[in-house]
Amino acid sequence: MKYPKEYLNEIKLRLKVSHVVGKTVQLKKRGKEFIGLSPFKNEKTPSFTVNDEKEFYHCFSTGEHGNIFDFLMKTKSVGFGEAVKILAAEAGMQPYRFTNFDQKKELRYKTYKNIFIEYRDYFCKLLYSENCKEALDYLYKRGLKKNIIEEFKLGYVPWKNNLYEELLKKYSEEEINSTGLYYKSDKTNKYIDRFNSRIIFPVNNISGDTIAFGGRIIRDSKLAKYINSPETEFYKKGSMIFNLDKAKDLRSETDEVLIVEGYMDVVSVYASGIKNVIANSGTALTEKQISLIWKFFSKPIICLDGDESGQKAALRIGERLFPLINEKNKIYFSIMPDGKDPDDYIKQNGKDAMLKLLQQKEIIQSFIWNCHLSKINKQDPYEISKFEKEIKKLSYSIQDETLKKYVLEDFLEKIKRLTPIQTSKRNYSYSPFKKRNDYKILNETKVLHQKKKDLSKIQIIEFSILFIILNYLDIASEKLKDLSKIEFMSEKNESLKNTLISLISDGTDKNAIFLKINSSYKKIVEEINENSNIQIIVQNKTHQDIIDLMDELIQDHIEQENLKKIESLEKKLINNLDENSYSELIKLKSQLNRD
Repeated sequence: MKYPKEYLNEIKLRLKVSHVVGKTVQLKKRGKEFIGLSPFKNEKTPSFTVNDEKEFYHCFSTGEHGNIFDFLMKTKSVGFGEAVKILAAEAGMQPYRFTNFDQKKELRYKTYKNIFIEYRDYFCKLLYSENCKEALDYLYKRGLKKNIIEEFKLGYVPWKNNLYEELLKKYSEEEINSTGLYYKSDKTNKYIDRFNSRIIFPVNNISGDTIAFGGRIIRDSKLAKYINSPETEFYKKGSMIFNLDKAKDLRSETDEVLIVEGYMDVVSVYASGIKNVIANSGTALTEKQISLIWKFFSKPIICLDGDESGQKAALRIGERLFPLINEKNKIYFSIMPDGKDPDDYIKQNGKDAMLKLLQQKEIIQSFIWNCHLSKINKQDPYEISKFEKEIKKLSYSIQDETLKKYVLEDFLEKIKRLTPIQTSKRNYSYSPFKKRNDYKILNETKVLHQKKKDLSKIQIIEFSILFIILNYLDIASEKLKDLSKIEFMSEKNESLKNTLISLISDGTDKNAIFLKINSSYKKIVEEINENSNIQIIVQNKTHQDIIDLMDELIQDHIEQENLKKIESLEKKLINNLDENSYSELIKLKSQLNRD
């Protein structure tokens, strides 16, 4: 039985020729190719070449030539079926199980493909007729030359044409209609061309077979500017990438590929000389699409329109694909300026300007950070708190555990810098301890600045909680139960907290509390006053505002405790996979995700 083309192509996609051949032949890189001694002839001078881009090997000594299947058959003396099984296993794929259905599907695909070829070639040729002059002029006005039009096999479907009748001479009505190229009119009960009065852009699969179309209207109309082929047995929008069949040939030259929004964007950018350009075919970029792209390019650059809708779409894509990134496969973003799309920009500014713009690309985590940050009031601690929770959730979604840790740390470090920094004299108007002159007001020095910079997030949280307790005993009294649940990581901070809780619980007089604290914890109190930015935040806040802030701080402390526990458990599990530890780890991570 015959293996489906899609199955064989998937194996070839997953395995480079140099990888398969390299297990038998010692290869050295030379330009775009690899070179080595022929496995088919005893030779001293290398005459054997491998080209990953073109997916073949060639031996100049013997004339032997072929793909990975051919190589295995000739070097291992196995049949084609056995070669497929060996390579499928190496590619991490399940062995193929043949059924009668597969044979029928293969025949259906052959018919489907042939109809699309005839449809494409018919209207591509018709584009140059007098009947389609308006469409051809439109393409010329968009800056496209004849060679590009022909390379992409662009065509035009005039309202009146007789292709359907011609196709009926070769194919059944059922076969033609399965393509989605035609639909039946409710008024006339006749089949109408789906792409009437539209320029058509052939959409090819990774093998270069045309299996769908995109269509653009050329006149001002109430109709949609672009339409796409409906999904069929052989065309799934969420798995298709426009122009990837051409762009993939550049994978040996670059790790980058430009992802734009529309068909015309691709054609225009390609025509300028930037040929590593693709588009998500009429749908939002999906996980399947990005996984397919990563097979050829490890650094895709998403380049959408610079208007508001384009930027919103870019952010949605970023958040959807964020969990998939890892140290090997990355995602970058480059947003067009002044509300332009790539087509407009490259026509007005040229190829060099476009390449310069792409050099300013942002990696996905920076892009997401900046998008979210632009929406908040950086002076409002409540908005910062909400922002932090959103960023954390995104970080926890990353599937690569190691990368997740470092991205989260990076985000938290940036959030720390958002806290308002005290740059003037210390304000001790809220301080209950003795007189103001008991504490020397320190000038902002480099030493103090470094000291504040070196404070960890947990230290800042603990200092902030203690500041509120010391300055707002009534609020602390309301929150005694919650405060008792958390354990400060600093021993001295924990000691001060427990002493305050005990004194407040016992109903100790305010002045007596301050005398006790000043005699036993004077140094810690000074440290709190020197380093707590919270004293600026609480100014002019209501009683309820400060209660809410205390709640936020307590919750943040619990999260930090859990993160420390998670880190400790992960280290433990590296050396000893303990079921109880693993269950606790999963529980803690679930709790963080809920928060």
